[in-house]
Amino acid sequence: MDRRTFLGTLTGGFLAAPLAAGAQQERGAKRVGVLSAPEPFTSLDAIRSGLRELGWTEGVNLVLQYRSSEGDDERFVSLATDLVRLNVDVIIAATVPAIRAAQRATTSIPIVMVLNSDPLRLGLVKSLGRPGGNTTGPAALTFDLVPKRLELFKETIPTLRQIAVLSNPTNPAVREGVTQTEVAGRTLRLGVRSFEVREAALLDTALGAILEARPDGLLVLSDPLIGSHTEHIADFTKKHRLPSMWGVSQAVRVGGLIAHGIDYVEHVRSSLRYVDKILKGAKPGDLPVEQPTKFELVINLKTAKALGLTIPPSLLQRADQVIE
Repeated sequence: MDRRTFLGTLTGGFLAAPLAAGAQQERGAKRVGVLSAPEPFTSLDAIRSGLRELGWTEGVNLVLQYRSSEGDDERFVSLATDLVRLNVDVIIAATVPAIRAAQRATTSIPIVMVLNSDPLRLGLVKSLGRPGGNTTGPAALTFDLVPKRLELFKETIPTLRQIAVLSNPTNPAVREGVTQTEVAGRTLRLGVRSFEVREAALLDTALGAILEARPDGLLVLSDPLIGSHTEHIADFTKKHRLPSMWGVSQAVRVGGLIAHGIDYVEHVRSSLRYVDKILKGAKPGDLPVEQPTKFELVINLKTAKALGLTIPPSLLQRADQVIE
């Protein structure tokens, strides 16, 4: 199944299972809770589709309970408690705040991490080889890639001297990303100034402050809050001719300049393979935390042209995808 199918919206006919048959089948079905923020890669459709590839079909041998924070991380605690009350067989927790909420809510129901940055550094697992407890899943290592992103950004724009960093400081993983950016910036002799967004209502204020600061480029440290406004931020960078570097390739597909990061579709599929193993009897504490092996470099040439930039041919040759 290709990426578009995996992320595509499923038809109403597929979603509607016959009620009588569904009630019969669900009695012996496995129950999977999903604790997520609004995010295309961890949407109900993407998870349903990925689990179906592994032999788990909703209405046949699977019941999905989906809970979204709708962009408010504080809701994760009550949502996690609700999933525990339903006595699901496993909880898929996407993003660090969701994982921590699930861990506070239960020490017995298995938790599979998604979009977790560095689970060992953040204290989500005891070790990568034997995570112990009830939590496991693949590592995203999102912000360990920040130094490489800055290198690529400077290679794209040799005159780069000052960068703005857009981030949500309420997310502990993102705070670590800001620290990584400051360290890498000093190494590359780049001035780094952080602009924080703690809630969606403050996004335009932060963007206005960035505009006044007149940086040479913008590094976006995306999380569910900022990620839910990806297109708006990309439109802002195009309108004001501000080159942007992202960690999520989807941002480049909607107008960002360049992105470097893990393959998020494969990351989520990897998480679902953990779910499959646990539903078949594996203990989460015995399943090692996998490191990402596939990374993407995506460049939008249309955006580069609009910004008056010429992308070095050597960089284009290394790109996994070039959008023209």
